[in-house]
Amino acid sequence: MAKKAAKKDAPKKARTRAPPEDLAPLQVHIYDTSGTSVGTVDLPRVFGGDVRLDLIRRAVVAFQANRRQPYGAKFRAGMRHSVRWPGKGKGAARTPRIRGTMIGAQAPNTVGGRQAFPPTTQRIWAKKVNEKERRLARNAALAAIHDGHLVSARGHRFSGKVTVPIVVQDTLEEIESTSEAVEFFEALGVQEDLRRAKDGTHIRAGRGKMRGRRYRVPKGPLVVVRNAAQVRQGFGNLPGVDVATPSGLNAEILAPGGNPGRLTIFSASALEALRGW
Repeated sequence: MAKKAAKKDAPKKARTRAPPEDLAPLQVHIYDTSGTSVGTVDLPRVFGGDVRLDLIRRAVVAFQANRRQPYGAKFRAGMRHSVRWPGKGKGAARTPRIRGTMIGAQAPNTVGGRQAFPPTTQRIWAKKVNEKERRLARNAALAAIHDGHLVSARGHRFSGKVTVPIVVQDTLEEIESTSEAVEFFEALGVQEDLRRAKDGTHIRAGRGKMRGRRYRVPKGPLVVVRNAAQVRQGFGNLPGVDVATPSGLNAEILAPGGNPGRLTIFSASALEALRGW
C-alpha cells in the first residue's frame, strides 16, 4: 500500500510533444531541396481569394473545347449499298433492302446504315470566355491549392508535415536529372503521389488507343519555376509531373478536369512573380 501511495504522489513526467506552430492564414513554410524547413514566407494576396468552382469549370471546359479538331463523316458513309424499295401496299416496311434479299440497309435504323445526323466539319466547338472571367478562374484555382483539404480530396498524397502550396528555395531550379528530382520528392514527402501516378497509368479504353493517346496518366504534382527549360528534363520524365512558369499558369493546369486543388510546388522566385496578381 505504501508503494502505491508513493507512485500516486510522484510527479507526472512532462510529454515531449512540441507545441503547434501558429501560422498566419496566408503563411507557409519554405523548404530547401533536402526537405528541411528554413523559415516561413507570406503568400501573395491572390491565394486568399474565393474558390469559385463555377468559374474554374467554365474556363477548363473552354480550354478543352478550343482544342477540339473539327471532324465529319465520310462522304456517302453507310450509303454504299445496292438497295431497292418494294413500294407501298406490299405488306412490308418501307425500309430500303439489299437487292435480292430482305436485309435492310442504308437507312439509319438498319445495321451498317448511315447516321441520321452525322457530325459535320461546319460545327463550331469553340467556347468564348471573357478575359476577366478567365483571370478570376485562374485566381480561384490558385486559392484552391492553398487549401489542404481540397488537395487531399483531389486524391494527392503528401506528408502531413508540409504546408501547401509547397515553397522551395531557388536551388530547386538547379535540378536537372531525374534521379535528383526523385530524391527531392522523397525528401519533401511527396513520393507517394508519384507512386500513385505511376501505378494509375493504364491503357485507354476505346478507339483513342489507336490515335496517339494510348495511355492515361493520373495528374501528379505541378512544379512552377522561373526557368522551366532547365528543369523540364529532370521533372518531365516522371509520370504525372508537369512543369510550368508563372506566366503559363491557367485554370486548366492548376485544376485539371475542372477539379481544383492540385498539389503544387513553387520556387521562391516563381512565387514572388505572383505578388502583383
